[in-house]
Formats: sequence, structure tokens, C-alpha cells
Amino acid sequence: MFKAADCKEVWENCLKIIKDNVSPVSFKTWFEPIVPVKLENNVLTIQVPSPFFYEYLEEQYIDILRKTLRKELGPEAKLEYSVIVENNGYNDGAPFTVKFPTQNKTELKNKPVSVQAVQETPIKNPFIIPGIKKLNVDPQLNPEYNFANFVEGSCNKLARSAGITISQAPGKTAFNPLFIYGGSGLGKTHLAQAIGIEVKRLFPEKIVLYVNAVKFQTQFVDAYFKHNNINDFLHFYQSIDVLILDDVHEFAGKEKTQDAFFHIFNHLHQTGKQLILTSDQAPADLQGLEKRLLSRFKWGLSAELTVPDFETRVAILKKKVYNDGIVVPNDVLEFIASNINQNIRELEGALISMLAQSTLNGKQLTVELASELIEKLVKSTKKDITIDYIQKVVCEYFGLPLEVLSAKTRKREIVQARQIAMYFSKSLTKASLSTIGSMIGNKDHATVLHACKTVNNLMETDKRFRAQVEDIQKKLKYNS
Repeated sequence: MFKAADCKEVWENCLKIIKDNVSPVSFKTWFEPIVPVKLENNVLTIQVPSPFFYEYLEEQYIDILRKTLRKELGPEAKLEYSVIVENNGYNDGAPFTVKFPTQNKTELKNKPVSVQAVQETPIKNPFIIPGIKKLNVDPQLNPEYNFANFVEGSCNKLARSAGITISQAPGKTAFNPLFIYGGSGLGKTHLAQAIGIEVKRLFPEKIVLYVNAVKFQTQFVDAYFKHNNINDFLHFYQSIDVLILDDVHEFAGKEKTQDAFFHIFNHLHQTGKQLILTSDQAPADLQGLEKRLLSRFKWGLSAELTVPDFETRVAILKKKVYNDGIVVPNDVLEFIASNINQNIRELEGALISMLAQSTLNGKQLTVELASELIEKLVKSTKKDITIDYIQKVVCEYFGLPLEVLSAKTRKREIVQARQIAMYFSKSLTKASLSTIGSMIGNKDHATVLHACKTVNNLMETDKRFRAQVEDIQKKLKYNS
């Protein structure tokens, strides 16, 4: 008999068998996140991240789970899942027992809603469209952003594998939503659209729509404030089979937009439709978004795109020149890949610039030409200045810990640092006042506006203060 304290040992023994019988990607996705909790009376309790995680295990891996656990504990072995969820309506967080094999599962599906057809012509930019039976919606996908042009590497393997799985059964996998996150220029939009393109190839009848969060917000504002037909807006988006929403972090501070998307998300998810979201940060790191939305973003799979390694960067360049029918020496491609290593968009941009230089000036494609070009690019290219970066520079300048900008305090030096951070966020980024406020101290737009006025006034009347602001500005622009 095993003791309760031996649950980790039992689970580790199970994992050794499971690892030899599933693919590395499946093992990493579905078994590494599991945490053994306790072992009592031949019942092993394991903690899983979400109800959908549990459902996928039950659908895909019930046989191997049953066999390995019975091998360890005997024929009376049972498995208990502890689903840790936030307040999202699924359960109270208490464990629930599942016997082997699971039987009598209830399949819950909403009945199709019968609505009238409104329009049969293609819609390039759907804004406010009433409920429809059959509508020819332009998916707004770039045909170049397909899987064939998406180079796989260790930086994107999990996300790409999940994307292919989704495209073969949209809305019917545990990857719903698929939340793709990572830095700028790493291929989030390409991968998200590739899924949509593959879905349209395999399921032409599916309604697929790609939309940027900024455009979605503009459409919502028009529907809500200008035309007073928000129901039409909601009905249109609730009719989509695969919704791809790019840059969801742009919803920060936009409460009414978030509320509308919350209802759209719920409807699509509950009716078995697929959601694909992209962001520059993981759900846990997003600021200015409601907890109920963040909770739902975690229901499926969060997959990070990281900076590609050298081999992947070279493969990306080779794919690019092959598609364009151009021959470029390997040493030139390797030189570019070794010197531009943070951003795929910049990598491809450097290659295009070099090809243009070669064609227009009649120069050979050599390492020397690539070196000249990259030297100019490095001098002229600046990193994007973000609100997070501004806060970091301001706090370092005043010797303050970063977290104090969010602290509820009226200490003069902290209030002033926060105001300066807001001032530069308004002048050096494109973020809205609401977004700036939500990210710096969780303030409203009026506070940000007041902070900017205060900084401007002090710069006119206080020479020492003006010198400090100018020093910070130099650091921001020089280091960027």
C-alpha cells in the first residue's frame, strides 16, 4: 500500500510510461502541467488547470491513464481531478471523482438559432450586420500568411502544432481559446491567420473572420454611440464560426468594449465556435482588462512565440528567397541571421532592403553589402518605447522600485514620478489616456490628463524639475 505522501512517486511512475506512448508535444502540453495532490484509498488526486483540460484528458488519454494507474495501484485504482478555476460558473473548485471508464457523458449543445437572411454579397469590412442565415463574409485573411510560409522552430513549435490541430477540428479541441502571445514581429498574426486559411481550405462553409482589436473597438463605438444598434453588432459577431482577434491587449481600459467582447466570447465558446486571440503579453501579465475576461483567456491553451534561434532565422530567410525565386549565397543569409536576431519582421525587412540595393545599384549580393546595410539599419532602427519601458526608466532615474507607481500613496516623490511616467506615455506612445491610466497606478483618464498638465506647468516654473524631465527624455530616446 502506498501512503498519501507517495502520490508524487506514483504519478512519476505513471509519467514514465505515458512519456513513451505519446508525442513530445502532447506530453508537454497535457501531462507536464498536471500536479499530483494526494493519494488515499487507491484514489489519486491530480490538479489540472481547467475544466477543458480535464475534458481533453478524458476524451484523448483515458485509456493510457487507466492502464498506467492500475499498473501502479491495482484494479481498484481511481482518479480524482481537482480543477482549479476562478469564478467562471463551472464549479465551486471542489474535486470531483471520475470512475474508469467514464460513461454517460452528457453532451450539451445549443440549438441553432433560426434567423433571416439579410444579404448575399461579400462584406469587406463588416461593421453592423443583423443576424443572418447565410452571409458571404470576407474573412480578411492575407493569403501569404499560410502554414506553408510559416517556418517551424523551437520558438513556435507548440503554438504551430496547436494551430494545426485547431484547423482540423475548429471549436472541438481543448485549445479554445488559443491565446498566442509574444513580442512584436515574432509571427503572431501570421500564425493566427494561417489557422483561419487552413480552416477555410478544409471547411469552406465555415465563417472565418480576422479582425484587429483596434478595428473591433472602432466598430463597437460606431454601433453603440453613433447608430444605436449594438444588437446588430453583437448578432454579427455571434454568427462567426472562427473568430481571430489580433492584439487583444488593445482593449486595456476600454470597459464597454470589453463588456461587448465578453458576451461575444461566451456565446461563441458555448456554441462550440473557435476563438483565436493574440497579445504581446501572457494573460497573467495583461493590465487594464477585467478579471472575468482574463479568466476566460486561460480556459484553453496559452502558447508563447519566442525569439527564433539562429537555425530558424536562416530557414526563414531561405524560405523567403525561395518563394521569391531569388538565389542568395548562404553566407550572406547566415550573416543577416547572425546580426538581426530579435524580430522576424526586421529580419525579412533587412533581406528585402539588401535585394533592393543590389538590384537598383547593380551590386553583387555579398557579405560586404549585407554588412553595410545592417550597419545603417542598426543606427536608424529604434526600439518601440512602451509604457512598461517608460515606467522602468523613470523609476531607475529616481531610485524607486517599480511597484511603487501602483501603490496607493501621496508621497510627493512617488506622485511626481507617476505623473512623469504618464506624461511621457502620452507623448511617446500611441496609447489612449485610459490605457495609460490603467497601466500606471490603475488611474482613470482624467488623472492622466491632470498629470500631463502638472508636468507641463512645473517645467515652465521649476528649472530643476525641467532638467530632470529632460534627462529622462534623453535616456528614453537614447536607450531606445
